Amino acid sequence: QVQLVESGGGLVQAGGSLRLSCAASGSTFNINRMAWYRQAPGNQRELVASISRFGSTNYTDSVKGRFAISRDNAKNTVFLQMDSLKPEDTAVYYCHAIVWRGRDYSYWGQGTQVTVSS
Repeated sequence: QVQLVESGGGLVQAGGSLRLSCAASGSTFNINRMAWYRQAPGNQRELVASISRFGSTNYTDSVKGRFAISRDNAKNTVFLQMDSLKPEDTAVYYCHAIVWRGRDYSYWGQGTQVTVSS
């Protein structure tokens, strides 16, 4: 089992910044892809950014140039630096990890609220 604990959410004004962290614990050997998803009220959960074990990144178009995902493999932690925040970034942000143990296992964090005021 892998446990994911997010931190760093909160309330910020438009144009501000937040940094989310997600620490993995438990059976963390062979964590491959880590990612951040978000879900706003009434919307489906969407992928925000992902990062492979070797550092390859991918972003949804709406956050390109504003958000940056990174990870510390030694500490099994993934980060999301969010700059130039907009009200439409308001959502619950979820950390996600895929662990390889003969097949892929998927794990989710409990989510952290990000609210951007206009």
